Amino acid sequence: MGIVIIFGLVALLAGFGTISALKNKNFLGVLFGLGSFLVFGWFAVMTFINSGYPAM
Repeated sequence: MGIVIIFGLVALLAGFGTISALKNKNFLGVLFGLGSFLVFGWFAVMTFINSGYPAM
């Protein structure tokens, strides 16, 4: 479950970075930020689906 949290946090930070790069008109930053957001977000979702939510 820890890796899902890490992947999710990285995806959120990449999303904020993408928005910041859009505001600054930094198109290379948008490209890398959006790519990171998509990849890490996909990893987080697929890891959560594969491992599932832990029982308490």
